[in-house]
Formats: sequence, C-alpha cells, structure tokens
Amino acid sequence: MKRRVVVTGLGAVTPIGTGIEKFWRGILAGESGARTIQSFDSSDFPVHIAAEVTDFDLDRYFDVKDARNLDRFVHFAIAASEEALADSGLDLEALDRGRAGCIWGSGIGGLDEFEKQHVTLIEKGPRRVSPFFIPKLMVNAAAGQIAIRFRLQGVNFAVASACASAQHAIGLAYRSIQHDDADIVVTGGSEATITSMGLGGFCALRALSKRNDDPKTASRPFNADRDGFVMGEGAGGLILEEFEHAKARDAKIYGEVVGFGMTDDGYHISAPVPEGTQAARAIALALKEAELTPQGVDYVNAHGTSTPLNDVMETRALHTAFGEHARRLMVSSTKSQIGHLLGASGAVETVVCFLAILHQVAPPTINQFTPDPQCDLDYVPNEPREARIRAAITNSFGFGGHNVTMAFAGL
Repeated sequence: MKRRVVVTGLGAVTPIGTGIEKFWRGILAGESGARTIQSFDSSDFPVHIAAEVTDFDLDRYFDVKDARNLDRFVHFAIAASEEALADSGLDLEALDRGRAGCIWGSGIGGLDEFEKQHVTLIEKGPRRVSPFFIPKLMVNAAAGQIAIRFRLQGVNFAVASACASAQHAIGLAYRSIQHDDADIVVTGGSEATITSMGLGGFCALRALSKRNDDPKTASRPFNADRDGFVMGEGAGGLILEEFEHAKARDAKIYGEVVGFGMTDDGYHISAPVPEGTQAARAIALALKEAELTPQGVDYVNAHGTSTPLNDVMETRALHTAFGEHARRLMVSSTKSQIGHLLGASGAVETVVCFLAILHQVAPPTINQFTPDPQCDLDYVPNEPREARIRAAITNSFGFGGHNVTMAFAGL
C-alpha cells in the first residue's frame, strides 16, 4: 500500500516578497513584482522589464565567503528551504538523516556564474577562471548545497525539465515518500536567470512582453492583447512528509499531495500541441491517482504564461479534462503577479495552492482587461475570492513538451 504524503512546511522567495507571510499578503493585495530591470543595463535590448527579487538579504543566510561561492539560484534555494524547514517544526537534530532528502528543480541553474566566468576567460585567460565555476553553475548545486546545509543524507538529486522542473521535482519527492524511500523530502525549485544572456535568449525567441512603459500590467494571462511573459526569479520550498510521521510529532499540516500526472507532447521543442491533448492527459492522470472526479476539484493554479500559444492551449486542455465542470472551476495565474520563474514556477505555484486550501481563498489573475474569446473560463479576475476549496491542481508545461499536473487536497 502506498504511503500518504502531506506538506508540513512552506518557504518562498519572490518578486513580491521574501517569506511566506509577505508573499501571501502581496498575492491577496494583487501586487505586481514587474519593474524596469535594475540588476544590469538593458538599454540595448528590446525588453527592459522583469520581475526581480528586490528584498533578499544575503547577510541573513550566508557569511561573505559562502555568499561569494554560491550562485544566486542557490542563494534562493537555501533561503526557501530554510524557511520551509523552520515552518515545519522539524527537529533536525532528532532526524534520521538517512531518511531525509532533497529533490530540487531548476531549468537553467547558474547562468549568472556562467556569464561572469566567460567574461573572465575572454578578458583574462583560462588561468583566471574560478575553481568554483563548475560547482556554482551546475543544476544540481542547489540540491547538493541544501543537503550540505542541513546534513540530509537520503535521496538527493536535481530535476531539469525547463519550466516543468520544480513540478517534476515535487512529484518525484512525493513518489519517494509514497514508496518508502524517504520519510521527509525538502523539495521545490529555484531560478535566477535575469541576466544579459537570459534576457537576450528569450528576446530572441520573441517570448517576452514588450510593454516596457507599463511593466506592472505587462503580464496578462488569458487576455486578448497578451504579448508574452515577464521574466521572474525566485524560489519555492516545501517539506513533504509521510503522514504518520507528521501525525506522530503533532505537526501542522497544510494539506495532502494526492495525485501526480506527467506526459510529453512529442511535438515541438518550444511550442505546445495546440489542442492541449497531452496536457489534458497529464491532468487526467493526476485526477485518476488522486481518486478525484472532475467535480471534486475547485481551483486550478494555471501555468498561465501570458503567451499567445500557452493560454489557449491550457484552456482547451482544461475543457477536455474537466468537461462541463471546467466552467465552474476557479482558474488563476500567479505569473500575472510575479512573472514567469521558469524552472521554479511550479514550486511557488504549489505553495500558492496549499495557501489557497488553508485560507479558502482563490488568488486572482490580475491585469484582466480584454477577455480573449478563446480563453473562456473563470480566471478569478483582478480580485481574490473567498470560496470553498476542497481540492486544487496546478499545471506546469516546459520547453521540450513536458507536461506535469499535481493534485492537492485539504485534510
């Protein structure tokens, strides 16, 4: 018999606030983290806006040496994990560390370090390349550093599946506990790609919004006039724990992970199947495992990127998976507020789902101005909504055709 898996701790580093409390206040207030880029000069680019993390205090988490020897995406990962562990109330000293692990997602890893060391190589030669270059940029650096920080000795690896990375990581953490490979897994995702190469690459793909004069309304999921996503950065962290283990220590429980579905389009490296057939199948697989009927789901945290292709595809997928019940779902896109955190997006959006279940509030999709006739669901426009939320799902779709859906329920 598969073991039950619950969430006992949450952590967040986002463009609208570091820390769960500040982040959730920002979500309910309809805040936007998008602004003109501050971290580098973007004047040569067609896009000058992004959703940067502006309140992150390195000194709170790291001494000078550790801060220097870790990439920004690892800074965020450790901060979100530390908050989630503290929130869980786990006594780290009493843990069976061989039964505690970390599975972490990132789509790109240490892009900032890659850029800096490339400049060093070109300007100063190979002898000046840092010995920390590879350990800082590798995608698994976050998982490894979290394990080192908290002395976790169980299952540990990284997941890289573009914008589905964090959701895959959480799903595999869920599977690890289900199948008795671990009792506790620190999981989630982090990304820090608001750099000149990161911006340049997505500009070349024509994937980004060009509303430079109005950044806070640039991310417009499901609107007829959406013109691309806003790059974001940050991290979401969760503590997944076996139910009886959590109950035995009288832990606070946010809710239960009940379903995990994953498919691939097998179609195109960056464009989804227009009809959303494989996304719909991922949803169906998650509902099947969760033993949920379509009518049992109240809220969907959508992938909702604000790109022309994704939002129509996801709407079609929801219609296919939920049938007539699709029009009764509350659907919102957190990306309207914090931008697209790429490989970390699914982690923060999972955090949102558990907070929505806890507080019985559906977060809004802000910047709903001009409805797209092809996007015809209830996107919780502009204001949060108090409502009964028994179960929720979240979708993540990544370049490569990766589709992931996870299902969550209150206890």
